Amino acid sequence: MMWGYGPGAAWWMMVMPVIWLVLIGLIVWAVVALTRGGFRGRDNRDRPETPEDILQRRFAAGEIDADAYRQARETLAERHREPPR
Repeated sequence: MMWGYGPGAAWWMMVMPVIWLVLIGLIVWAVVALTRGGFRGRDNRDRPETPEDILQRRFAAGEIDADAYRQARETLAERHREPPR
């Protein structure tokens, strides 16, 4: 038997590399998630911007007033109700 090392030393020698790999993997994942805009996921970036999204963004930015926003929402809603030609 080695000086002060019991039978558990061999077990730790096999487990420690796995623990380090998991730790390094978590650090890499966190850095990638933070540089890509947080932990929200990619759902908002993967889909194209819809007309409703554009309208909401313009209203939030103050480019259009409340009346124009309501009228545009109604127009978009009517378009969705019409059967495709």
